[in-house]
Amino acid sequence: MADTTHKQHDTGYKELFSYPEFVQQLIEGFAPAEMAELMDFTTLKNHSGNYITPLFEEKFEDVVWSVEVTWQGVTQQVFLYILLEFQSSVDRTMPIRLMHYVACFYDHLLKNGTTTPHKGLPPILPIVLYNGSENWTARRDIYDMVRPEPPAFLQVYQPHLRYYLVDEGRYTDEELCLRQTPLSGVFSIEKASTNRKGLQQAVDRIVAIIQADPNKERIDKIITRWLKRHLQRLGAEVNLNQLNSLVEDKDMLAENLENWAQQERQAERQKVLQETEQRVLESKRNAARKLIARTEMDDQAIAEIADLSVEEVDKLRAETQH
Repeated sequence: MADTTHKQHDTGYKELFSYPEFVQQLIEGFAPAEMAELMDFTTLKNHSGNYITPLFEEKFEDVVWSVEVTWQGVTQQVFLYILLEFQSSVDRTMPIRLMHYVACFYDHLLKNGTTTPHKGLPPILPIVLYNGSENWTARRDIYDMVRPEPPAFLQVYQPHLRYYLVDEGRYTDEELCLRQTPLSGVFSIEKASTNRKGLQQAVDRIVAIIQADPNKERIDKIITRWLKRHLQRLGAEVNLNQLNSLVEDKDMLAENLENWAQQERQAERQKVLQETEQRVLESKRNAARKLIARTEMDDQAIAEIADLSVEEVDKLRAETQH
């Protein structure tokens, strides 16, 4: 998360992307195919850290990995700068922020001796992973924010930095189902968070994905930790203490999710009932107010006609006179 005007919450995504297989799933499943084809994912190395200067005092989640890329017979290291953008609304200053983040990261590489100005700076692939409900409308390149577009002789002097956007809310259920990976299952659960039936279906799907994974136990632990955190953020009435394995405890979780759904349906029915009762009561009060204002009837008679208590009519009369 980035903007200090938004409440930061622990999405659990930073932990997910501390595991190389989830970084690989992000690139292979949600980035252009030509990127993944060039990458040797066995060389993934985590470089995550706080590279932002105190000047901005921003709170956000990011992860940084390096991976070897072979292009035209030459192998080189590329840094994947993944920004986890989980705000409720789109931050249209994203191109400016990313330029700052990348500059600070390059400064870090120079200061810790990873490279030198003479050796040059390694290429970076900035990726923004966004899960907000709004369509992403921020510019993808800081150059596109320069307005009006400068004349040709000035264009070469303007900054350029483009990022690759993964907007998980724009993927349909069908598109996610074509990607049978734990990460696509996580995206499905995020999308179904407001739909209790869809949430259970998404959980069933990710359980099936985990069961088919050659590293089933490891992935089960990772996804179970993430799901518990996710359900806590949703305010789920689920006994999370007993949830230790999605695979082993799937029936218990399904029962808990159904009970939670029933509680929500009951709460919604109660809310509708209360709102209806309030509207009926207000209608009776309005009728009583009219009788008080337009007739000489006493409170007892008005109470009987309006179906209110005498005390309620007396209170309304006092308000009217006041």
